[in-house]
Amino acid sequence: MATDSFPQRLPTLHRLGVPDPSNVSSSEVATEWLDAFSAAITQSDTTAVVDLFLEDGFWKDVIALTWDFRTFEGRKDIKKLLDARLVATGLNELRLLQTEPLNGPFWLRFCFDFTTKHGKGTAVAYLVPLPDSKWKAYSLLTCLNSLTDFPQKLGPLRNWETDHGSWEEKRRQETEFSINDPTGLKYIGVPTLVIDKKPRVGDSWRDRYKALCLHTTIWHSQTPYLNFPPTWPVYTPAAKLADWLEAYASFLELDVWTASTITKTSWNDSTKTWSVEVDRGGKGTRILTVKHLVFATGFGGRPNVPDIPGKASFKGSAVHSSEFKSAADHIGKKAIVVGCCNSAHDIAQDFCSHGVDITMYQRSSTFVISKESLATMLGVVYNDDFPTELADTYNTSLPWAVVRRLHQRMVPIVAETTDKAILDGLAKVGFQDQSRHTWSRSYVPFPGAWWWLLHTGASKSIIDGNIKIKNGSAIESFTENGLRFADGTELQADIIVFATGYGDPRDFMREVCGDEVASKITRIWGLDEEGQSAGVLKYCGHDGLWFANGGFALLRFHNLHLAMQIKAIEEGILNKADIVI
Repeated sequence: MATDSFPQRLPTLHRLGVPDPSNVSSSEVATEWLDAFSAAITQSDTTAVVDLFLEDGFWKDVIALTWDFRTFEGRKDIKKLLDARLVATGLNELRLLQTEPLNGPFWLRFCFDFTTKHGKGTAVAYLVPLPDSKWKAYSLLTCLNSLTDFPQKLGPLRNWETDHGSWEEKRRQETEFSINDPTGLKYIGVPTLVIDKKPRVGDSWRDRYKALCLHTTIWHSQTPYLNFPPTWPVYTPAAKLADWLEAYASFLELDVWTASTITKTSWNDSTKTWSVEVDRGGKGTRILTVKHLVFATGFGGRPNVPDIPGKASFKGSAVHSSEFKSAADHIGKKAIVVGCCNSAHDIAQDFCSHGVDITMYQRSSTFVISKESLATMLGVVYNDDFPTELADTYNTSLPWAVVRRLHQRMVPIVAETTDKAILDGLAKVGFQDQSRHTWSRSYVPFPGAWWWLLHTGASKSIIDGNIKIKNGSAIESFTENGLRFADGTELQADIIVFATGYGDPRDFMREVCGDEVASKITRIWGLDEEGQSAGVLKYCGHDGLWFANGGFALLRFHNLHLAMQIKAIEEGILNKADIVI
């Protein structure tokens, strides 16, 4: 994160005091910078390396130099990183891949390959010009993609053996773990078991409200190893996604126990193993000894429902959005949706489409962006013509502190152009929007979080008056027929849906592992002091315990880095005690 030494400013040409450099050769600039960088790296000359960065530049690392997700801001901290890890890492064999001139605060982006003592990676550099005609890096990403001695079993490394009738029995034994216990990740050679309490893979999506549909595009939501077919819709309905995930688990031969629940765990600190008791429903109980537990339980914990007095007196039904199914069950009735983000808008629109008298209660102002604007921004790299792997690398290449500054520039532009009509219309009917507030531009959601509202249709219904808005006064209590507010007004309803989010992502882990283990876990989500996502996909404060939370794009890319950390620990390559920067 930015410190007092570095004001949160982007390296624009105006700030740097240089003319438009669009007439220069991007490949020549990239080659010259990379040659100087490579020479300094080869000589372990950390002073020369940091001299190739702006004073307030960044180095972001994804397990390549640090075996962690780290961001170093300013030459002093970058030098500290290099002094500690450059020789130990063995950064070498830098090879230019491609260059790309950019419009905006950065004027050149290019990629290069590199190797380390343990693997191969990709780097992304952002260069800007200076008045003396030199080019320096504002930001550099180094990201490890594979382990040299333990590559993924893909392409030419896939299984070449012919199988004459034994495949089904092998799969049965693998899935049941009748010979051994699971320890980690399948496609880099560590047996893995997925435990799902639902009866079928994908039920977590099937069991949500019927109107649920992804709000990000197909290109942003691809699954690793197996892309959606070219006939797939741009925005995937939840039920369709559920079927895809079930087929996906089958096609990739993932070992999954459905209708199963972890009932108890215990950690042995001397052996660094977990004892895990699993209730397999009708198949009895199984106790496994494993080295790693990964909680992939979504963004939040238990459903968050406000404690409102008088609920027992309410004659209608009150449910959390996680329990709601369809507005078709409530035709001819009155409904209130409490909340105003994505689920709230989906459900309110569902009520509206079924002719239900619907009011949305907005508890606080909401950041609004249309799905069209988001699709346009994501579509720069997430599209049919751009490799998903490269799009993911670019997407993660900038430190979050820089992304935050870019969003501060983007918000007012989008609000006054593409989304102006929507925002003007919402304002006229009293909807409280953050998108044009100056203060809202000083903060953006943390990586992977969608607490803002993606307009996908409900906003028009609000503007047209078909979805009514109530805000500006706190809920005081339930009544027999609805909700009473602090301003003395009352809204009547037959059903109230609380689209009020979820609790702490550690909730499920606490239930399974207990308070003693939970007390050692750092916070999950939010940003740490370096602007990285706290506790997610990396060491979280307890050995052998990991959190894989986030959206499709985040996990598609970074689950590999989680897998490599686990594999490196299993092979004795990675020892957290040896890495302190």
